[in-house]
Amino acid sequence: MVLVGLTGGIGSGKSTVAQMLRERGAVVVDADAVAHQVMEPGGVAYRAVVDRFGPEVVAPDGAIDRPRLAEVVFADSAALADLNAIVHPAVREVMAERAQAEASTDHVVVLEIPLLVESGAARPGMAGVMVVDCPVDVAVNRVIRHRGMREGEVRARIAAQATREERLAAADVVIDNSGAPEDLAAEVDRAWAWIDQLR
Repeated sequence: MVLVGLTGGIGSGKSTVAQMLRERGAVVVDADAVAHQVMEPGGVAYRAVVDRFGPEVVAPDGAIDRPRLAEVVFADSAALADLNAIVHPAVREVMAERAQAEASTDHVVVLEIPLLVESGAARPGMAGVMVVDCPVDVAVNRVIRHRGMREGEVRARIAAQATREERLAAADVVIDNSGAPEDLAAEVDRAWAWIDQLR
């Protein structure tokens, strides 16, 4: 197994790159998807999230109201730190289990972790880190267009993440996603060639 990290800020195109890596044969473990799972009713982090943030973040069906929770935590850095302290350990454990399940294979395993840099950069066993990068204004416009968020909301999330410079400093490979889709495909091909050299 070759284990690599994939990160980038909101709107950078991480998920698009992850899908392109899947198409090339990678096993992708998505931290956001795992975070959703651990916060579902019955998930290992659900009760602690409800206890900390109260019934105002619980939807009528009992699930965590993620947009409401996001409003709370992105307006209050202490609340965001509390949420991360609850959710991140559970996410790390599940992701480690999934990576371990691939350990005896010859697979490329990509850990797609939006907050990789914020959580201490490279993790044990990672051969390297790929960073999907684009200018902040490009990312803001993408998120507004694709997710329907307001500009202020997007910029608040960006402010809560590592800076572009901090992410680039942690990169072994930078995947530039500031151009056209065909340009991104060439960037992913270049990153895949780097991964091949790690095998």
